[in-house]
Amino acid sequence: MIFARSTRCRRGPCSGVAGILSLSALLILAAVPTSAVSPVQASQQRKQVIIDTDPGTDDALAIMLALNSPELNVQAITVVPGNVTAKQGLENALKLVSLANRCDIPVAGGAQHPLFQKLVTAEFWHGKNGLGNVELPASKCKPDSRWAPDLIIQMIHAEPHQITLVPIGPLTNIALAVEKDPSIVPLVKGVVLMGGSISGGNVNASAEANIYGDPEAAQIVFQAGWPLTMVGLDVGNMTIFTHADVDELAKTRGPENDFLLRVTKFMVDLSEKYGYPGAAMYDPLAAGVAIEPTIVKTEAMHVDVETRGEFTRGETVANRHNTVENNVLHEDHYTIDSILHVTPNAEVCTGVDSRRFIKLFISRVQGK
Repeated sequence: MIFARSTRCRRGPCSGVAGILSLSALLILAAVPTSAVSPVQASQQRKQVIIDTDPGTDDALAIMLALNSPELNVQAITVVPGNVTAKQGLENALKLVSLANRCDIPVAGGAQHPLFQKLVTAEFWHGKNGLGNVELPASKCKPDSRWAPDLIIQMIHAEPHQITLVPIGPLTNIALAVEKDPSIVPLVKGVVLMGGSISGGNVNASAEANIYGDPEAAQIVFQAGWPLTMVGLDVGNMTIFTHADVDELAKTRGPENDFLLRVTKFMVDLSEKYGYPGAAMYDPLAAGVAIEPTIVKTEAMHVDVETRGEFTRGETVANRHNTVENNVLHEDHYTIDSILHVTPNAEVCTGVDSRRFIKLFISRVQGK
């Protein structure tokens, strides 16, 4: 089953139409003789993305998928603390681009902790080194000297209306960039983030891990006013990598292939230990949506992030009908006066063609 994006739009052309136009552009490009297309022209047809990440087993899968997908041109990788510390995350990111022989991609460290709370790391789920305890060789690549939010700001201004941000960790770096330079918001082509849920959490009853990692940062990002797609637990939990998928990946060999085989086996084994049918492909799915938006279906909703609740801090509170009751004071009490419409600020993923995505992921990394 192939899902199409919702045709309801927050601003400008519908995202579904944009996806069709992008696909059309790629088809036109494919029809042109290779000799007629310069490397610069080919690069311009690809989606320019900055991946903000806290690597992370499933972050590693997302990064390798993005680097092996011709639809994307990864302009930079910025590192945020979350699954692991900022220091470990930067080391992991450098090892991943080194493994892919992509030292041309800037890799920059950013925030060292969330905006207003203590860092919570998740080696429990990602292994002591964040990469499923799989040890990679020392990186041949060196970190970029720029602070991640500054790098994000600079690249957006250098390529206005071209950059899509793909945050797959807590949103601290993105929020810091917005707070430092709000003028980047209308210059960003879009934001495709992994985070949130409209059906309960995974760190507790209500909150998803990336949003829980820095709720204040997440609220800044959701309210910034740019086109935003939320790839949350609702679709991630439907997209399960199983032992059969591990076996499929094991049919081919290569440095990246073999690394991903070991990481996915770690993820599947650990997930099954705690009663799950396999490993949810949270971060890779967000990369997949950046590659091919029709993998998911979305609904336009207004999303706020709870920052104060005792039991709900970090919850993404989605207004599914985009209306609220307006109350007015009448003598000693309030009465409902009217219904107000609320402007959606996110396309929330509510359905996914999970097997199509799994096949896409495996096909892109096999034999690499």
